[in-house]
Amino acid sequence: MCATLDMMVWPGKMNIEPTTTKHLVDPELLAGLGVFPNYDANDTTLKDLRGLVDEMTLPEDAYAQDDVEIERLTIDGPVGQIAINVFRPRDAVGPLPAYLHMHPGGLIFGTAEQSNPANVCTASAVGCMVVSVDYRLAPEAKAPGALLDCYAALQWLHKRARELGVDPKKIAIGGESAGGGLAAALAQYARDQGTYPVCFQLLIAPMLDDRPCAVGNLPPHVGEFVWTRASNRYAWSCYLGQEPGKADTPLYAVPARMDDLQNLPPAYIQVGALDLFFPESVDYATRLLTAECTAELHVVPAAYHGFELIEQADVSARSRAEVRAALARAFCKVFWAYAVSQVFSW
Repeated sequence: MCATLDMMVWPGKMNIEPTTTKHLVDPELLAGLGVFPNYDANDTTLKDLRGLVDEMTLPEDAYAQDDVEIERLTIDGPVGQIAINVFRPRDAVGPLPAYLHMHPGGLIFGTAEQSNPANVCTASAVGCMVVSVDYRLAPEAKAPGALLDCYAALQWLHKRARELGVDPKKIAIGGESAGGGLAAALAQYARDQGTYPVCFQLLIAPMLDDRPCAVGNLPPHVGEFVWTRASNRYAWSCYLGQEPGKADTPLYAVPARMDDLQNLPPAYIQVGALDLFFPESVDYATRLLTAECTAELHVVPAAYHGFELIEQADVSARSRAEVRAALARAFCKVFWAYAVSQVFSW
């Protein structure tokens, strides 16, 4: 194991932590740090963060592809209408697999629209329908508001599967950051409801646990960039309606607090080694495996939260390709599992 001088303990210089982890960042990703806001989320900056997402959202002609049809719909939700974006490969033959996507934003900002470029690419590369949910945000809608919106979209996908040309046995869920956390919570909720099955969960740097930001026992090398400890604490407070770390959190609000992880769908978890969510991602993957669930964990060295958005970096391109390949493999495994079951049922 390597250590820098700043991380070493010298006589008379105890408990010294590095003043920055910038020297640990992949050189390809250093320039990308300027893409992200350099301030924490709080009551003062929340409006600015929401506005920044709107400013950075690209018009459709900037990401549209000839082979993918884009449609904006509204569906019934638990407290009104929910907007969804639907991406469908053109000229698709036969029932399609579907990927229900939840956008990032710490549960407090972000829109489905911001993820349109990535979702177009996923629909094209994987050959699946992608449905992205514009779930309600905190603090206006506290837990379990966002989760119930996502469950309504899962319900819509299943109920309309035949009309949409979707294979109900091949419906996966996933997202990045807060979206990944919502996907993990949705997998738990759907399992316990027992009505609308999920075949796979794709968790990218997922926001899984409110307790680390309350306890403050995180490794010193995580969480300096993009999504910080202060932002995380504020976001969880908004979503839970109370300070994070308390014992009485709403059921399904914090995926890592679920005691029973048995019988959950297979999971693919990707996270950067410098990401604030690195420790909780590793812990959740370990617990899934201990519960005899299929889980695949990929830790990207020297990468911070949101690194996959840096278009010019090879490490980001590779990671995006690996994520889509994992989704494609999951759909393929469902097909072969079904085919084998039919053979042995003859």
